[in-house]
Amino acid sequence: MRIVAESFAWPFRAKPATWVWGCLCVLLLPLLFIPLLGYAIAATRSAELNPDRPPPPWRLSWSLIRAGTWTSVVVILTLLPFAVALNPLATSLGDNVYSHVIAFFVLLFLWGVLALLLLPHATASFAATGVDTDLFRVTAALRGVRRDLTTWNLAVAAMVTAWAIGIACAGLLCVGIVPGVFYAILVSAHAAAALHHPIASSPDPTAR
Repeated sequence: MRIVAESFAWPFRAKPATWVWGCLCVLLLPLLFIPLLGYAIAATRSAELNPDRPPPPWRLSWSLIRAGTWTSVVVILTLLPFAVALNPLATSLGDNVYSHVIAFFVLLFLWGVLALLLLPHATASFAATGVDTDLFRVTAALRGVRRDLTTWNLAVAAMVTAWAIGIACAGLLCVGIVPGVFYAILVSAHAAAALHHPIASSPDPTAR
């Protein structure tokens, strides 16, 4: 449970400027989706190398944009089959408003399962090495889940709970969903870092 507790506490150690820029990216998500994902990778790497330090400050750079671009490609590729299946599944269920809602949530759940199986290990490896192909190594991600199932379960528990809390912030104490989503991103980055054993000699993606 240490992973869960540390991941939940990590966002609160971020400097105010980190929160300001993070919330701005969430607020303007369609425009700043790539920088936000790039920062998530930077935060994961920071937690891998220095888990006792707070989340890193925002530094807009080519490496951050590059990391965000590749990560967005992976997210889109995992989403695409489920997006394509939405209308056929809804039609098979009756092709009305309710069938579309049911189909959407069924496919969202299935995508969530796939994402939790593949993305945590893939992003942890990419954050550590800066090698783009690490994001696409499906078999390596699945082997990572089997190799350390306990750590993966704890990391996933932290991620899922953080996102539930983040979304609940829409109506919780008037905090708002924007900081809630950024909180979930930071928790997820720290939790994913626990899946990778940092190597001091690993290349720094920010130097690329």
